[in-house]
Amino acid sequence: MRMILIGPPGAGKGTQAQNLVTQFGIPHISSGDMLREAVAAGTELGKTAADFMKRGALVPDDVVIGMVIERIGKPDCARGFMLDGFPRTRPQAEALDEALARASVALDAVVLIEVADELIRERVTGRRSDPVTGAIYHIKYKPPPPEVVDRLVHRADDTEVACSERLDKYHRDTAPIIPFYAARGLLKRVDGVGTPEEVLMRITAALQTVQSTSPTSAQDQAAPDQADQADQADQADQAAS
Repeated sequence: MRMILIGPPGAGKGTQAQNLVTQFGIPHISSGDMLREAVAAGTELGKTAADFMKRGALVPDDVVIGMVIERIGKPDCARGFMLDGFPRTRPQAEALDEALARASVALDAVVLIEVADELIRERVTGRRSDPVTGAIYHIKYKPPPPEVVDRLVHRADDTEVACSERLDKYHRDTAPIIPFYAARGLLKRVDGVGTPEEVLMRITAALQTVQSTSPTSAQDQAAPDQADQADQADQADQAAS
């Protein structure tokens, strides 16, 4: 399964990414983690990215896309991968599409977790963090025990202003990739309202037909079949001798 996971901030992508990579046995490729790994490894693209990062500049799209192609060419991506955090804009999606085509890699699906802005604001602004244990609570959905209430922190990223800014950026920059992938028949819309288990069930159902017809699945099925044929041939040779 070769997929991209998208959705607004606060839609639950982090939780579902962990669930899906476990379910499909594929690596989770986060753009941020990928950049840090490439820089730490000292690859040519990593060195180029490091030069931009040291200057406080954004790493150019062609460098990031080069890293994506390099990363998905590794052995652990043979059965598929999940891209998370990239592409973030329509031009990035178009450039990535061209790069994947040149690398002869076809996406199976782009999963969009949909949650209304009003609910996202409620989810995000209600979060509280415990600086001692690292636990995350929610004043409505996961109330903290009374003994830790006084020490909880409301992070700057979880304020109403910060949440609205992130949502505005998502609708302005990232949402335009939705019709791009829809036109290619790759988009799978999933209702992100409910428990993590309920959302995972919806995603799994949406990917069911994709998994059964994807080239990755066909290759995975072909490998055991070929092994069985080889065993049968060996047995026939032994019987003949």
